[in-house]
Amino acid sequence: MAGTTLTISSKNYGSWSLRGWLLTKMTGLAFKEIVLPADDPSTRAELLLLSPSFLVPCLTHDGVAIWDTLAIAEYLHELNPAAGLLPADRAARARCRSVAGEMHSGFASLRSALPMNLKARHPGFKVWAGAQPDIDRIATIWRDCLASYKGPYLFGAAPTLADAMYAPVVTRFITYDVALEPICASYCRRIMAWPLMVEWIEAARAEPDDLEELDVEF
Repeated sequence: MAGTTLTISSKNYGSWSLRGWLLTKMTGLAFKEIVLPADDPSTRAELLLLSPSFLVPCLTHDGVAIWDTLAIAEYLHELNPAAGLLPADRAARARCRSVAGEMHSGFASLRSALPMNLKARHPGFKVWAGAQPDIDRIATIWRDCLASYKGPYLFGAAPTLADAMYAPVVTRFITYDVALEPICASYCRRIMAWPLMVEWIEAARAEPDDLEELDVEF
């Protein structure tokens, strides 16, 4: 069997890379990380939203390359269904796929207005009005899932695909000091305390590369 690799971009800025990394870690699959430099075209396309189709993250397993985050999730679920990337219940599984798909294809205003930057903090940041509907919709998704499945994660006691997809949003809300109702703020704290998130963030803080375009003064 060929070695398993996960190609990612910056850990400080790479929201899609974070999602792919979390999903692979959640499955328990051993892999080697390949981190592309900040000046790589695929990296910049992901970080600066320059393309509707990103080539990172890319999972290569047993000679098969998978580069779309939801495709990675489905591949990993087929590889190890017991890992729990998707809920066991059929209805919950459908809902999990739906909210993950909404994150995958939507919230463009949020992405452009609040780029992921784990090293940054902007207290009192004024959220652009165009991004507020995205924030409100995400809060609704979280609130409804937490009420339906009783938490502490979106679909119950353990993280799923949905939590991995929304984890970068949690970091954005913290970076830009987004005001949230208590149930959503509590969920953010839960995600930030998730050991996999702690591991990723520690590595991000040690990262030497900075992108001037994403380190502007707000």
